Amino acid sequence: MSIFFNPDEVFEMAEQIERNGARFYRQSAQGAQDVGVRELLQGLAAMEEGHEKVFSKMRANLKKDEIDFNADEQAPAYLKAWADGHVFDMKSDPVTRIKDQKNMEGILTVALGLEKESIAFYLGMKNGVNKKIYRDRIDEIIKEEMRHIVLLSAKLSSLKK
Repeated sequence: MSIFFNPDEVFEMAEQIERNGARFYRQSAQGAQDVGVRELLQGLAAMEEGHEKVFSKMRANLKKDEIDFNADEQAPAYLKAWADGHVFDMKSDPVTRIKDQKNMEGILTVALGLEKESIAFYLGMKNGVNKKIYRDRIDEIIKEEMRHIVLLSAKLSSLKK
């Protein structure tokens, strides 16, 4: 069975990932005892909100012929696996992942996993985008998500010392 995602749906998924990420970071920041960790998490929430705005703008400016997810034959299969929850489960609230975490190390580890999942989605999404300006914007967001991983990893390392 083939599945088709129109560009509007894909950017809507990307917006939701960013909303979920921002919510996760805001919620995590509320429980952070360490001021540095709290500020990091609040900063990451703000960055995710910025990403959501980028995707929202891209979505608002879409034209039917700008994106064709059949351009890369693996893109539709990848997006189907993603939508089915095998890559990233949109149906689950990422905040529930921190409920079992009792310390900041656990929360930062969950955050690292969420960032990796979002990068995986954006890499797959980028393969289906034909318009260079959108691929470039997605690349910018991927680079920012990679910076998030660097920040989270550094903070996690400092807590383990």
